[in-house]
Amino acid sequence: MSSRGRVTLESICSLITDCPHSTPVWTDSGYLVIRNQNIKKGQLDLSECSYTDHAHYLIRVRRAKPQFGDLIFTREAPMGDVCMVPEGLECCVGQRQVLLRPDPEKVIPGYLLYAIQSPEVQHEISWSEGTGSTVSNVRIPVLKKLGIPLRPLSEQVEIATLLGALDHRITLLRETNATLEAIAQAIFKSWFVDFDPVRAKQEGRAPEGMDETTAALFPDSFEESELGLVPRGWRVRAISEVAEIVKGKSYSSKDLTDSHHTALVTLKSFERGGGFRLDGFKPYTGGYKPAQVVEPGDLIVAYTDVTQAAELIGKPAIVVGVEDHSTLVASLDVGIVRPDAEHVSRQFLYGLFRTEVFQSHTFSHTSGTTVLHLAKDGVGSFQFVCPPADVVNAFTEMAESLAQRNQTNIDQMRTLAALRDTLLPRLISGQLRLPDAQDAIAETAA
Repeated sequence: MSSRGRVTLESICSLITDCPHSTPVWTDSGYLVIRNQNIKKGQLDLSECSYTDHAHYLIRVRRAKPQFGDLIFTREAPMGDVCMVPEGLECCVGQRQVLLRPDPEKVIPGYLLYAIQSPEVQHEISWSEGTGSTVSNVRIPVLKKLGIPLRPLSEQVEIATLLGALDHRITLLRETNATLEAIAQAIFKSWFVDFDPVRAKQEGRAPEGMDETTAALFPDSFEESELGLVPRGWRVRAISEVAEIVKGKSYSSKDLTDSHHTALVTLKSFERGGGFRLDGFKPYTGGYKPAQVVEPGDLIVAYTDVTQAAELIGKPAIVVGVEDHSTLVASLDVGIVRPDAEHVSRQFLYGLFRTEVFQSHTFSHTSGTTVLHLAKDGVGSFQFVCPPADVVNAFTEMAESLAQRNQTNIDQMRTLAALRDTLLPRLISGQLRLPDAQDAIAETAA
């Protein structure tokens, strides 16, 4: 150990194994392959899974099979992200990853997970002492010599437990928000895709899950339309009839900076499969039109995509309140959809855009190979069954209530994440005593 209390990563790991350098053979099911996109802020995110077959799984675990407590480290694109393999998960590493197996006699896996995320270690990861410049990937010899601040084992356990508890609370809030979105979408599908309330009334039954006042808003029969049978009195409309669609700003790299009060909303602002991300902004110094400004609550749609499985193209997101930038501007990858309140609401269109029929429509209006592009009229040309305003308003009121709970949870996640990010480097370096950190957490929770 050096005078600064740092040791090499190699000295505290029983195994540091590079991944196979071949691209995995992808299958629809089989053996889980961890990809860089699954590793976010020290967490393993399996909301989007990738698989390979048994034969190629055996090839990928030939050097080492991931086990509980191992860490998976990303060498590039992005560089320096890390997560822990949870108990009971059978998986293999993907490309550009390294498997780290902490030596339990020297370091607690949870502590090493947070130590690698500390600003001090992240700076060393991104900096090449040999060239005096930043690097785009981490070579194995450099990774092995990475300096890790090491605390006594008893302190490691307490630090990992404390920071882990914060991350667990953040995870629970994130899962709660996913449930809230699923509830809103289930209601939308029941009312406006499957027309369950109308079918119930047609059969002489009371619609499930709604009061009499809401049930009275729905007709009790269907009529023919160009889209087939639709609730009587409901009209078929195109999105362009009920909303304004504004394309975002084309920009160049010279307009981007490290920090600014204005930022671009980009493809990175979309979760794969839809939803808004708070870490996808690009600080921006260029010009823009007032119509391209994105306000909290605005509905946006992805107009381009670089994922092989078209996981972003046509996906919607509702922008939540952000604190780091006073002005958000839509980039050319993004379309802003502003509804005519006399006909529809943002929450209604958000639910509509998440349906399979809308996603199929946008995909059919997509072109390109490496980069996918949604046609200019890809959103506006979509036809849907538009209910009367009072039905839209009833859904919107319910969806907004769920969205407010979602926003409250987001605000709490931000607070907890900021606290974790403040405590982590000070705990790892020994600048902060554990009792003081526990007091800070107690004050936040109060």
